Amino acid sequence: MTGFGKVTAELPSQKVTVEIKSLNSKQLDLSTRIPAVYKDKEMELRSELLQALERGKVEFSIYVEYLGGNTPTHINLPVVESYYAQIREIADKLSIPVPADWFQTLLRMPDAIKNDMEEPDEEEWNAVHQAVKRAVKQLQEFRIQEGAMLQKLFEQKIANIAALLEKVADYETERIDKIKTRITDALQKIENFDYDKNRFEQEMIYHIEKLDINEEKNRLDNHLKYFLSTMESGHGQGKKLGFIAQEMGREINTLGSKSNHAEMQKIVVQMKDELEQIKEQVLNVL
Repeated sequence: MTGFGKVTAELPSQKVTVEIKSLNSKQLDLSTRIPAVYKDKEMELRSELLQALERGKVEFSIYVEYLGGNTPTHINLPVVESYYAQIREIADKLSIPVPADWFQTLLRMPDAIKNDMEEPDEEEWNAVHQAVKRAVKQLQEFRIQEGAMLQKLFEQKIANIAALLEKVADYETERIDKIKTRITDALQKIENFDYDKNRFEQEMIYHIEKLDINEEKNRLDNHLKYFLSTMESGHGQGKKLGFIAQEMGREINTLGSKSNHAEMQKIVVQMKDELEQIKEQVLNVL
């Protein structure tokens, strides 16, 4: 979702630079800095940016550099002369000193600066508008490049989690046998203790069923495949990928709580590390 674009339009009397940059955000958070001469076009520009960019914290700016002596801002000489005469008259009448810095005093007075800014003609606005479109296109191309890198990253992380999930099977039988042996040994250490072996087997089956992780493994495997297929389905899947990643996290957490085995818990920690990297980067996806 991050990106940057910058285009400069050379006009006869001025140089207009359009700059746009985007960072991660759940929705479009657009801030604009537009000179007064183009302010009446702001709503039009906002609408175009909304359609083109969809999401992201976007900063959009237009800068105008006037060439030669064509700046529309001028000192209003008659007004300044009038202020100067009035201040001197007041100073003489009240016997107080005149300002030490006349320019600083006079140029701060109301209407001392005037702006002869004219509405842009159609040709000028077309040139600026084209610059805006090119800057947006640059940002979109930047996003596409970033998206291609993220796709490779996601594919690698999903493959890593899938490989770790396969390793879990190596410890499942061993885990159940250890639990059964531990409980049996504990019972045998109790002197003169007799127990119903049938009831013991029933309790063991109940205990083992509570630790069964086949459903979690199957759901996690389905989530991994769904993540890949959603990613390949095209544009605008960022939020959906985020939801799938959350579901993957739930299954991994359940695996961890049911594992009851040191090696399996290590695998779960590795899965969480891979998933955390996915969650961090999925925020970059539209």
